[in-house]
Amino acid sequence: MSRWVKWMAVAAAGLVCTQAAAQSRYPGVGRTATPAEIAAWDIDVRADFKGLPPGSGSVSRGEAVWEAKCASCHGSFGESNMFFPPIIGGTRAEDIVRGRVEALARPGEQRSTLMKLSQISTLWDYINRAMPFNAPKTLTADEVYALTAYILNQGDVVPANFVLTERNMAEVQQRLPNRNGLTRDHGLWETRGRPDVKAFACMANCGPEPRIVSQLPDHARGSHGDLAAQNRLIGPVRGVSLTQGAPAAAAVAAAPAARDPARDLAEKSGCLACHGAKQRVVGPALAEIAAKYRNDGGAEARLVAKVKSGGQGVWGNVPMPPSQLQEQDLRTLVRWILNTH
Repeated sequence: MSRWVKWMAVAAAGLVCTQAAAQSRYPGVGRTATPAEIAAWDIDVRADFKGLPPGSGSVSRGEAVWEAKCASCHGSFGESNMFFPPIIGGTRAEDIVRGRVEALARPGEQRSTLMKLSQISTLWDYINRAMPFNAPKTLTADEVYALTAYILNQGDVVPANFVLTERNMAEVQQRLPNRNGLTRDHGLWETRGRPDVKAFACMANCGPEPRIVSQLPDHARGSHGDLAAQNRLIGPVRGVSLTQGAPAAAAVAAAPAARDPARDLAEKSGCLACHGAKQRVVGPALAEIAAKYRNDGGAEARLVAKVKSGGQGVWGNVPMPPSQLQEQDLRTLVRWILNTH
């Protein structure tokens, strides 16, 4: 039983014991977690590989999934550092033999994911719960195995014909370049009797709630657009809203905008994860695209073909994966970009 299941079981048991008392004071508050809710949380994979679901994935299958869902941010071979640190690079055959990446000891060295990785289970678990960036938890178990195998192949950990499964994961672990890189020599593990944080619990007469503030001067806060509007749809909000301070009455009085089917299609298809309305994210802003082709009568047909086939080079070196949308949906998207931005 994984630690998440144990935690949820204890929490459910405690909830049953206290539910009667809580109901008398707060009617309708609280209930026991359902098995489906517990299962949704129980997706962690431990270092001893407990929690791995059955499945398999080849390096070649991983390459296909990578090109479709990962290369636009990480590069075709995991080498890109344009938006995130590179996943591949910095390891040698000698590191695989001894299990410690020598380059980590050199100051100023660009560090890749594979250089620092000490447990394959960590890589599998992160891909499974957090990737792709614009649609986390949408990959099948077989796709996660395949992507993990592809990454390991790019680092020369497994051969090109390798098939990764839950049964051979422990064997591959013994070839990780930094498998012996774990250390307890840091303050988070050994505090020598002192906590690693200093705080106190305030129960009454507390000070004001902490608030998000900008370190930029007022004239520069909007240089990159409204940061709050650029947040990932899943996960905590980290951007500062540039609409803070607007009159509350105006916000309440404003009628909700009608849904735009074309925009909904762009969101559902993952387009807006890489293209902001007026700011570049991974690819060009939609306004840039519209401005470039505004007076081009044949732009619609060419852009439909471009989105359908994918590619790179017009706006930079980051590849755009080919779209799986139907022809009519592609035309709807392109017309929306050209005519509303």
